[in-house]
Amino acid sequence: MIPVGFEYSRPDTVDAALALLAEHGEDATILAGGHSLLPVMKLRLAAPEMVIDIGRLAELNYIRVDGDEVAIGGVTRYRDLVISGVLAAECPLLPAVARTVGDPQVRHRGTLGGSLAHGDPASDLPAAVLALGGTVVLRSPRGTRSVPITEFYTGVFSSVKEPDELVVEVRVPRTGTAGWAYEKFTRRSNDWAIVGVAVVDGRVGLVNMGSTPLRASATEAALAEGRSVEEAAALADVGTEPPADNAGTPEYRRHLVKVLTRRALTTAAGISAPGA
Repeated sequence: MIPVGFEYSRPDTVDAALALLAEHGEDATILAGGHSLLPVMKLRLAAPEMVIDIGRLAELNYIRVDGDEVAIGGVTRYRDLVISGVLAAECPLLPAVARTVGDPQVRHRGTLGGSLAHGDPASDLPAAVLALGGTVVLRSPRGTRSVPITEFYTGVFSSVKEPDELVVEVRVPRTGTAGWAYEKFTRRSNDWAIVGVAVVDGRVGLVNMGSTPLRASATEAALAEGRSVEEAAALADVGTEPPADNAGTPEYRRHLVKVLTRRALTTAAGISAPGA
């Protein structure tokens, strides 16, 4: 299908983009990589009057160490995450997860900030940032605020981000040598995950196990109590509401998340995983 007509603007600065957002309000939408926005526009599930393209804003494209954290600009692309020496040394989970997203074409266009803002519970990067205990930095004409990723999502494809705010930065702790792993189960290599599990330093982020990206809190609590990997992994589906679709039933996903969590925790602990 062909999208309805719209105005298009490519501002040169963040301030100019924010001014356009303030001017057009809810009639405007942000274009970064476009892999989430353009398909829904073609299906006419979204019909913005103004599309604001921030994909080439150099001031939002960076990866740098800042104290105990790594700061990542909102339009930093998946490919930049994959090849970043800073992330390889300071936060290796993030490039490992980005490497599993889509195909090279997707990874060269998709952005970290766009993925987090879109909030698809089947996306890989939100679960990774959740497992890392990261923070989303939002900016609007009213100022800048930081929101812990655990407080960012409010429902299906929805968050606390206001219509006049941009995701300008993502901050994640420098995990260094802490144990980490990512397990993802798909029908084909570049499909959305049927279920995914990101693990780092005792935190567990889940893909496609509810209406929002979420953490496996019961598993995390069990690990904190010193329980075994097997016992902790058996609790991975507690508090989740996995969807039913043509890729699997909720019961199948509940089984799968326990298997993948056990594998990921075992890998993160640095021991050989037993057969599933």
